[in-house]
Amino acid sequence: MLPRVKIYFENGALGSVIPSPDGVLGVLANGVAVPNTFALGTAYVIKHFTDLLDNLGITAVNNANIVKFFSNFFTMAGDGTEVWLMAFADTVPLTDMLDVTITTNAKALIQAANGRLRGLIATRTPATGYAPTVTHAIDDDVYTAQVKAQALAEWATTTLMAPLFVIIEGRSYTGVASDLTDQTASAYNRVGIFIGDTVTNSGNACMGMIAGRIASVPVMRNIGRVKDGPIASLVAFIKDKSVEKADPGSIHDKGFITLRTFVGRNGYFFSDDILCTKVTDDYRSLTARRTIDKAYRIAYDTLLEELLDEIPVNEDGTLQVPLVKSWQAKVENSIALQMTANRELSSDITNPNDRGVECYIDATQNVVSTSRINIKVRVRPFGYSRYIDVYLGFKAVTV
Repeated sequence: MLPRVKIYFENGALGSVIPSPDGVLGVLANGVAVPNTFALGTAYVIKHFTDLLDNLGITAVNNANIVKFFSNFFTMAGDGTEVWLMAFADTVPLTDMLDVTITTNAKALIQAANGRLRGLIATRTPATGYAPTVTHAIDDDVYTAQVKAQALAEWATTTLMAPLFVIIEGRSYTGVASDLTDQTASAYNRVGIFIGDTVTNSGNACMGMIAGRIASVPVMRNIGRVKDGPIASLVAFIKDKSVEKADPGSIHDKGFITLRTFVGRNGYFFSDDILCTKVTDDYRSLTARRTIDKAYRIAYDTLLEELLDEIPVNEDGTLQVPLVKSWQAKVENSIALQMTANRELSSDITNPNDRGVECYIDATQNVVSTSRINIKVRVRPFGYSRYIDVYLGFKAVTV
C-alpha cells in the first residue's frame, strides 16, 4: 500500500435526533390501481416524488391527479418528507372517504399509520361526466364530508389518543362567495376547507400546496406567514379568475381558507389558517389546533407511564404533596422540552421560570375512594399579527 493520508468521517457527535413527526399527513384521493404495485384502499408511505413511479408505478398517464398533488407537495415540503397515501375508486365521494363508520377508508389509513398522522388531506377527482350538486357555492359533498371529518377526527382523538385535523378540498366552487355556507356559525374545529388552484376553472384545489406548507412548518406557524414566502406557483386562480381579480376577502370572511396576494409582493399566499367553526372557538385556527394536539400527545404519553402504578396516600386517602409535585414537574418538563424549547409555546423571556406550560393537581383528591386523579394542564400559545394598523402623518416642524 502506498504511503498516504486518509481522513475518516466520524458520525454522532452532533446529537442529531429523528425529525419531528408533527407534519406527517395522510392523503385521501381518488385513483386508478396499477397492477402488482398500487392497490386501491391500501396505505402507502411516500417520502420522495420518485417513489410514485419507482415503487408504485404511478404516472401522469394513469393517475394525473395524484402526480400533481405530490409534485406540488414535495416542491413545498421538500424531498424526504413522510406522507401517507390511500386512494379509492373515482365513484367514492369525499363523504365516504371520511366516514368513520366505514372501516376501509380514512379509518383504515389512520390505523395503518399507528398514530403517526397529525392531519388528513382529502381531495377528489370523480369520474368523467360527474355532475356535482351545488347548493351553496361548492359541491354539497364537501359540506357533508366536513360533518364526517369532524366525527372521524374526534374518534381518532378519544379512541386512539391520536388527535388530528382534516383539510378538505373545496370542490366545484362557483365563484359566488356570498352563496357559501357561513362556517363561522359551524362547530367543526378540526376541519378546514380550502378553495383555490394553480389551474384555471379546474373544479379542484391545489391541495398538494397547502399540504406541503403544513408539513414543512412547526405547529405554531401560520401557513399564511408572509416570511415563509409564496406558494410554489407563478399562477393561481379562484374559479376562473386570477387571484388578483377574484374576491378572496369574502371567501375568508365566510370561514374558508383560500389564496391571496399582497401589493408590492410577488406570488400567492394562503389567506389564513382558519377552521370551520365560530370566531370565539379557542381552536378556530390550525395553529391552535396543532399546538394543543401536540401538547395532548405529550401529556398523554407522559402520564401513561403512571397508569395503574402504586400511589402513596395520606391517612385520609388524599394525595401526598411530593407525588403531586413530581407529577406536575414531569408533565411540565415534557411539554417544555418538546415544545417551549422549540419555540412552539409562548413564554415570558424576562422570567426564567416561565416555560409557557402549567400543570396543576389538587392534592386533596381522595384517590383511594375514587381511583381517579384530575389534572389540569394549560399551555400558552402565540398571538398572531393578523391586523396591523399604522397611523402615519407628518412630524410637526418647529421654527
